[in-house]
Amino acid sequence: MIKIRFIILIAALGLIQAAHGQQDIQFSQYVFNGLSLNPAYAGYKGSPYLNSTFRDQWAGFSGAPKTAMLSFDGLTNVPDEKMGLGIQVLYDQLGPQQNYSVTGSYSYRILLNNDENDPHRLCIGIAGMASQYGLNGTVLQYEDPGDPEAPLVNVHSKIVPDANFGIFYYTNRFYAGGSMMNLFSLNSTRTIYFANGATYASLLQGAHVYLTAGGMLDLSDEVKFKPSIMIKEDFKSPTNADFNVFFLFDEILWVGGSYRSSVKLFNPKGLQSDLQATDAASAMIEFYATPELRIGYAYDFTTSGLSTYQTGSHELSLGLTFKTKKDRHYMANPRYF
Repeated sequence: MIKIRFIILIAALGLIQAAHGQQDIQFSQYVFNGLSLNPAYAGYKGSPYLNSTFRDQWAGFSGAPKTAMLSFDGLTNVPDEKMGLGIQVLYDQLGPQQNYSVTGSYSYRILLNNDENDPHRLCIGIAGMASQYGLNGTVLQYEDPGDPEAPLVNVHSKIVPDANFGIFYYTNRFYAGGSMMNLFSLNSTRTIYFANGATYASLLQGAHVYLTAGGMLDLSDEVKFKPSIMIKEDFKSPTNADFNVFFLFDEILWVGGSYRSSVKLFNPKGLQSDLQATDAASAMIEFYATPELRIGYAYDFTTSGLSTYQTGSHELSLGLTFKTKKDRHYMANPRYF
């Protein structure tokens, strides 16, 4: 018998079910860094853009997820801004599980009109990823240390490749996109083996589909309104739907929030029929300390049973735009998405 102190956490995330993948990592402030969800987003902002995010999920819960991400993307020197490149480094820890990954993204950008003041582009992106999955057996508690079924006594890891694909369409006032992440994990028999032949398939990030759309409306000369929606599907659990609302004041301060709920759009094999939809919400604020520097914070709270075991989730992000010779062009065509 192996007794793991993180059993509640693992159960909450569905990792003890007979699935061969876990939920993909998602940040609340993804609306300010689309590269984390879609490789076709690379180069969208025009100028080189550096973004960092740290997320402390379910604060106060032993073994709760902690995630850090650093990304950089921009355009190449190819005429007509046809190509975007991006790179993302991510670290994620969930109890005894650890995941390091490096992702390189490429976007081919097709200009659909000739209006310099309101360009319409369709972007097609691909990404290659290498992830190192690890399991730290030193943090597990065993009732019988001599049990031959005890798989781990120290840290074991394995590097696994993967790939992403996406499309992204945008104008000055509207965007829509779709992506499929972790394509290699579409193979449900894909597993990772650690010591003593023990199989830990749940360590792998599962394949996910993301559908996003949003727009920007002028409420006055000083206030703009940006609603958006995201659908997240992994075909193994209930579909997630995010509804986001933001207000932009004087081109400096973003204030808004997000509401997330699970819905049953599909009927995944093996899914319990009596599952109840769970809800979560986020409050966010983004402040431009300078025209190039964005500082963001999000606080998440949940209405599920986990709410009695933790004090919410905190997420801090920093975004830095680097000036280029084309600054005037991008100021005339602000990047709201």
